[in-house]
Amino acid sequence: MTETIRLVAWNIRAGGGRRVDEIAAQISRWGADIAALSEFRSTPPSLRLQERLAREGLVHQISTANHRAPAENRLLLASRWPLRRIGLRRAPQEPGKWILARVSAARPFTTGAMHIPNVVTGRKYVYHHSVLDVVRRWRGGPALLIGDTNSGRIDLDEETPVFSQHEDGWMRALDQAGWRDAFRHLCGEKRAYTWYSPNGGNGFRLDEAFINRKLLPRLIDTEYAWGASTSDLSRRDALSDHAAQIVVLEA
Repeated sequence: MTETIRLVAWNIRAGGGRRVDEIAAQISRWGADIAALSEFRSTPPSLRLQERLAREGLVHQISTANHRAPAENRLLLASRWPLRRIGLRRAPQEPGKWILARVSAARPFTTGAMHIPNVVTGRKYVYHHSVLDVVRRWRGGPALLIGDTNSGRIDLDEETPVFSQHEDGWMRALDQAGWRDAFRHLCGEKRAYTWYSPNGGNGFRLDEAFINRKLLPRLIDTEYAWGASTSDLSRRDALSDHAAQIVVLEA
C-alpha cells in the first residue's frame, strides 16, 4: 500500500468560536497529517483548537496569530513533521496571512499557507503580484501553496459573475509558471464551490492548492469536503462557511 500525506486546508470562520471541538474532531476524521487553517486567531477558542490538534499528533506548529489583537484573522500551520519557516524578501507582506515552511517528512517539501484579502481592501492584487514573484523565482524544490485565495476563474469557478480579468489572469499565470491548480489538474472543468453567498446563495470556488512541477508527480488526489456537525446535520455550513480542501500526496 502506498504511504500518503494528507493536507487539510480550511477557513474555520472567525477563529472557530464554540465550534472548535467539532472542528478538531472533523480534521481528525479527515486524517490530516498537515493542517493549514485560515481565520485562526489568538482567542481562547483558537488556542483550544491549537491544543486539540497537538493532541491529535499535529505537534509542530507555526501560528501568525497576534496576541495584541487577538480577534484578527491569521493562520495556523500544524504538522506531524518538524516545520522550518522560510523567509523570502518577495513574499506577500499582508500581516499574518502568509506562512512558508519546509516540512521535514521522509521526502521533504515546502508548504505555503495563504489567505488572500478581498478586493475591497485594496491589497488583494498586491498579494497576487507577490505570489507570482515567488513562484516565478522558485528554486526550492517540491512545493505547494494552499489556502483561501478569494480568487477563481471566470465562469468556471462561479455561479454568478464575480471574478475579474485580473483574478482569472492570476490563476492562469500560476499555471504558466508551472504551478498547477491541483483540482483542475485532476478534475478538469468539473464544477465545485467552496463558499456560498449568504444573500444570493450563489456558489464560488475560493480555495485552491497550487503544486509545482517537482511535487506534481506525488499528487494522488484532492477533494473539497464540508465539515459535519453532530449537533446540526442539516446545515452545510454548521462548522464553517467554507469547504475544506484535502490534498493527498505520495509520502
